[in-house]
Amino acid sequence: MVELREITKENYEECLNLNIADSQKNFVSSTVHSLAQAWVYHDTAFPFAIYANNTMVGFIMLGYYESKGYYTLWKFMIDEKYQNKGYGKKALKLGIDYLVNRFKVKEVYTAYYATNRIARELYASIGFCETGEIVGNEIGMKLIVSKMNDFS
Repeated sequence: MVELREITKENYEECLNLNIADSQKNFVSSTVHSLAQAWVYHDTAFPFAIYANNTMVGFIMLGYYESKGYYTLWKFMIDEKYQNKGYGKKALKLGIDYLVNRFKVKEVYTAYYATNRIARELYASIGFCETGEIVGNEIGMKLIVSKMNDFS
């Protein structure tokens, strides 16, 4: 069973110890950096640990992008030991469900690095589509929640 849990004083150190593969380090912020951003943007950042069967397997942070007026999948990573087990797709769905249930969102935005084919394929698999927006080396994507793929 995959679930999202708040980052607390009881689990934040475990979250800080999550690792990604060396080949992914250019694509994903460290959890130290992400949690620092969550602290600074505490009103608009929603960080969660991803658990599978009571084991922390990853991190997801959702947020509200104030200057653009939309909600976003801001940070996302699955620890290298737990990749390719389906946890990422389930966690993404749970994160989107959180935004829908708490804020009644109809769209969610994200971006991926142009060379990160795995992220692009994962996001596309649940229904994200490219927006045509390119900022630096990042390609924007949008999910219309009502068109989210059902993969339960």
